[in-house]
Amino acid sequence: MSWSELNPGAKAFRVAHAAFAVVSLSSLAYVWLSAVMRRRDRRLAASLAVLSFEAAALVVGRGNCPFGPLQAQLGDPVPLFELVLPPRAAKAAIPILTVVSVVGLLAAAARGPRRS
Repeated sequence: MSWSELNPGAKAFRVAHAAFAVVSLSSLAYVWLSAVMRRRDRRLAASLAVLSFEAAALVVGRGNCPFGPLQAQLGDPVPLFELVLPPRAAKAAIPILTVVSVVGLLAAAARGPRRS
């Protein structure tokens, strides 16, 4: 479904959903950067909070984005990841990102802060 075919509510939701995805992916990148650089700061805490919220949402959605039904109800049947990935890759995105997130969190925890 193209952008021009969406109603205003579906367009607004798609923009908000995409913005949240950017924040989530940025949080994941920051967790990994913190693990590599051995940083502990407020941005890491905020990133962990964002990823925890996303994990809780995925639990509620039983492994799928809980916004999917709302998105479809607003008239946008195309899942967010399918806007940028082929359907098979989009379906694999959540499990892969979950593993990348867990490993990043473990790496950040295992590589404590740098000693001065």
